Amino acid sequence: MALNNPAFNTPAFQDPRAGAQTRYSPPAAPAAGAAAAAEAANLEGMYTAPAAGAVETDRMTIEDTVFKTLALFGVLVVGAVVGWIWSMAGVSVANPSPSAAPMIVGGLVGFVLAMVAIFKKKPSVPVFLAYAAFEGLFVGGISAFFEFIYPGIVIQATLATLSVVGVTLALFASGKVRASARATKIFLIAMVGYMVFGLLNIVLMLFNAPIAGGAFGMYSTIKILGIPLGVIIGVVVVIMAAYSLVLDFDQIQRGVRNGAARVYGWVGAFGIMVTVVWLYVEILRLIAILRGNN
Repeated sequence: MALNNPAFNTPAFQDPRAGAQTRYSPPAAPAAGAAAAAEAANLEGMYTAPAAGAVETDRMTIEDTVFKTLALFGVLVVGAVVGWIWSMAGVSVANPSPSAAPMIVGGLVGFVLAMVAIFKKKPSVPVFLAYAAFEGLFVGGISAFFEFIYPGIVIQATLATLSVVGVTLALFASGKVRASARATKIFLIAMVGYMVFGLLNIVLMLFNAPIAGGAFGMYSTIKILGIPLGVIIGVVVVIMAAYSLVLDFDQIQRGVRNGAARVYGWVGAFGIMVTVVWLYVEILRLIAILRGNN
């Protein structure tokens, strides 16, 4: 500025009454420096502060969805323990078989709650938690039933399920496996065919059709090249369940990328739970068919 020119320091610009200088003085440098330092400190604090999480942003995150998934599986495990104890409590010499009540109650109520969760307009946390509890009851009941007939089968099915889930997650995380429109279309067609076959098998078993005799109906009576049809279908269905997990992971990834509301993390956790339970039951039946002659 012109007023900062040293020429303004000459006596001609002095106040004759007090002999003081009347030249223009800029704002105090220390004050400006303090403001700049405060601003720099504020920016530094913002950079070093922890990143805003799901609670602060109210947005879906991978970490928050993982926590919700673990919470649902925790409820499921508790329900499974109750279902197991309930099923085995009535086993005695007079009644040498587990009770099917927890399996039936858990399966029916769990199915109804799953339909409510799927078709409800807004995600409901209580519905998801209730589903996990009753689905746990079903898992515990059916596990006790199979374990009573085939000792050790629950550990085998559990390890196989965890292996499939772990491998699928690793392949998805590495980018080697991704959902595609064509694969999803094939998956949906296969699902419809599998459901039709399953319903047909149940109907034939109810009417005691010779082709659907045995514990698993056509799954165990029909053989192709000496291999039970249930084994072939079981392997295909395990692959289908693995791809269903890929769809679940992809849905969660899309939700996080699109900034979905935090509550939708429960939807992702619910989807993973449904798929994992389906995978476990299919592996349980597959192993049972393989051990059927033991």
